[in-house]
Amino acid sequence: MAIKKQRISPTGLILKDQLISINRVTKVVKGGKNLSFAALVVVGDESGHVGFGTGKAKEVPNAIKKAVEAAKNNLIRVPLIDGTLPHEMIGEYGAGRVLLKPAAEGTGVIAGGAVRAVLQSLGVHNVRTKILGTNNPHNVIRATFNGLTRMKDPMEVARLRGKQVEEIV
Repeated sequence: MAIKKQRISPTGLILKDQLISINRVTKVVKGGKNLSFAALVVVGDESGHVGFGTGKAKEVPNAIKKAVEAAKNNLIRVPLIDGTLPHEMIGEYGAGRVLLKPAAEGTGVIAGGAVRAVLQSLGVHNVRTKILGTNNPHNVIRATFNGLTRMKDPMEVARLRGKQVEEIV
């Protein structure tokens, strides 16, 4: 379920949001059942910034709006090299593990489910991924973000080592 909209963030980035999942949740109370909706959303500017958020409300549009606001507050910056990731990484969260591998030009985004939405919002054009363990969208997105936040920029690594980028790549 992918609904895309464009929004401008407070920092001036043009963000596109993508709906990952909507769940109808029920709370059983003394008087019966209270229905509400939980939304999971990914936002990104397709040039290295991406974030995710969850929102819960009595109606679907309000849940999505809350999730988008939460996602804007959780933006991260990921280093990209020529439309792909700088190196291989495995992100973990709970029972979910996601393998992220850079790919050659022309490969495309080989990813499934929630990982595809995150990488497209990030602006990655060539990557291979594999979801290991659970395929629960919440855990998969958190595992993906775990891997993306640990990505190292080759320029920074070269500077810290006192070498040229060509020597470490």
